[in-house]
Amino acid sequence: MITPTLSLNGLLILLAALTALAPLSIDAYLPAMPSMATDLVSSIHDIELSLSLFLAGFSIGQLMGGPLSDHFGRRTTVLTGLTIFALGTLGIVLCSSLTGLLAFRCLQALGGGLAIVNSGAIIRDISSGRDSARNLSHMAFIMMIAPLLAPVLGATILHFSSWHGIFVFLLIYTLIVGFLFQKYIPETKVHHPHKISTVQRYLLVVKHRQALGYLFALCCAYGGMFAFITGSPSVYMGYFNISENTYALFFGANIVFMLIANRLNIVLLRRFEPDQLLSLGQAIQVTSGVILLAYITFSSAPELGLVVFMIMLFVGSQSFIVSNATSSTIEFFPHNSGTASALLGASGFATGALTGSLVGLLGDGTPFPMALVMTTCIVVGISLRFIFQTTKTDCFIKH
Repeated sequence: MITPTLSLNGLLILLAALTALAPLSIDAYLPAMPSMATDLVSSIHDIELSLSLFLAGFSIGQLMGGPLSDHFGRRTTVLTGLTIFALGTLGIVLCSSLTGLLAFRCLQALGGGLAIVNSGAIIRDISSGRDSARNLSHMAFIMMIAPLLAPVLGATILHFSSWHGIFVFLLIYTLIVGFLFQKYIPETKVHHPHKISTVQRYLLVVKHRQALGYLFALCCAYGGMFAFITGSPSVYMGYFNISENTYALFFGANIVFMLIANRLNIVLLRRFEPDQLLSLGQAIQVTSGVILLAYITFSSAPELGLVVFMIMLFVGSQSFIVSNATSSTIEFFPHNSGTASALLGASGFATGALTGSLVGLLGDGTPFPMALVMTTCIVVGISLRFIFQTTKTDCFIKH
C-alpha cells in the first residue's frame, strides 16, 4: 500500500473538497438562473443549456483524464485540470454574453473532469474491497456538504452581489484546493507492469461484463438525479411558485436524505457486501420513482409536500448506489483504476447531460417530464445490470 503524507481522514477530506467542485459548479448557480437569463438577455432554457454543456464537457474531461492519470500520474493530471478549470471560471466571471458563458462553461467542465476523475483512482490506489467502499462513502459524506450548501450559498451571494459573484467564489475555492493538493498529496499511482495504450485501457473495462453491469447501474442513477437537478428550478420555482430561498432549502433537503443514507451505508458495509447495498438503493429508487410518476400522472393538482418527499427518497438512495457501484467496478482494475473511474464518471455525467436535455425538450410546465425521465432511468439501470450480471463469464479475473 502507498501511504500519502496526510492521515487517511485528511486525505479523504481533501479528495472530498476536490470532488465537491462538481456539485458546487452545478448547484451553486441554480438559484441565479432567472437573473442570469435577464442579465444575458436570454431565456432560462438557454441558461439551463449551460448545465447540459457542462455535464457533456465534464464527461469528455474525465474520459481524457483517466488514461492520462494512469500513464502520467494522479498529481500531474489533477493540477493540470484545476488550472484549466480556474481559467474557465475566470472567463465566466469576465463574460457578459450567453455565448461567452457557454464557451467558458465548456472549458471549465473539461478541466473539472480532468481533475475530479482522480479521486476514485486515488482511493483505489490506497485501499480495496470493503475498505475502498467505506473510504468512498466517507469521502462522499464529506463531499455532500457541497451540494447541501451550494444552492443556499448561491442564493446568499446573489442577495449581496450579481451572479458573477458565484463564480468568483468558485475561482477562489479552486485555487485553494489546488494549493493544498500540490502541497500535501504525493503520487499514489500503482506501477503497471506493462505499458498499454488508452484504447487498450478502455477495452479492458468495456469487455468486462460484470463491471459493465455496475457501470450501467451508476450512470442511470446519475441520469435520474440530473433529470431532477435540471428540471427542479422550473418545477419548484415555476410550477409550484416558490421563492429562490425556499427552493434552496428544498434542494438541500435532498442532500440531508443522502447524508442519512450515506451513514447507514457505511454501517451496513460491516455486514453486507457493496453489491447487496447497491441492490437496496435501486429498490428504494425504483419504488419512490414509480410512486412519484403515478401520483403526478393521475393527480389533477399534485401537492408540493408529497412530491418533495418522494424526490428526497429517490435522490437520497443515490448514496447506496454511487459509492457501492464505483467500488465494485474499480475493484476489478487495480492497475487501471484511473481509466475505470473515468469511464464511470464520464458515463454518469454524459447520461446526466442527456437526461437533462430530455427534461428540457419534453418540458410542458408540469413536473411530469422530470418524473418520467427520473423513473425511466432507474428502470433501465436495473434492467441493464440484470442483463449483464446474470451471464456466466470469466469476468472475475482482475486486470
